[in-house]
Amino acid sequence: MNKAFVRDESPETEDEEEVGTPLPPGGRNYITRSGYARLNAELNHLVRVERPQVVNTVAWAAGNGDRSENGDYIYGKKRLREIDRRIRFLTRRIDAAEVVDPGRREATDKVYFGATVTVIDEDGVESDYSIVGVDEADPGRGRISWVSPLARALLKAGEGDTVRFQSPGGARELEIVAVRYLDID
Repeated sequence: MNKAFVRDESPETEDEEEVGTPLPPGGRNYITRSGYARLNAELNHLVRVERPQVVNTVAWAAGNGDRSENGDYIYGKKRLREIDRRIRFLTRRIDAAEVVDPGRREATDKVYFGATVTVIDEDGVESDYSIVGVDEADPGRGRISWVSPLARALLKAGEGDTVRFQSPGGARELEIVAVRYLDID
């Protein structure tokens, strides 16, 4: 069969959603000020730096003749689709974002979005968690998404409260020791 009638890749669709943590249906995309700045910086870099470079490479490769075996052209077109998909994703997330500045929140001992919470588990191990947006969660740094099971259990609880939640390892119980609202970098 002629190569012209065979497609090596799966078809790309314009509406294909970027792989990432989905937002709750009808929910808002809460995000900290620094998280919003990081998303904007990534979008600007893709639009102003990376995409123009790839477009130039593809144009140069297209001018070299046979495109069917031109690695620069084939890779460049694939990379361009990835960049465009990421740009669409970031644009939608930024448009839906509701920026919350935890540093400006009035003092309270209740846990809300942007709080940094100190907890003690059943074994007496103390941990700090900051409740952040879905696009800025980083469990290794103690930043958990506000839609995660742990954050859902902590929300609206106060200092001295004990919360229960279902973790991948089973049911857990944590006592809230401190609630602070700091600027999250």
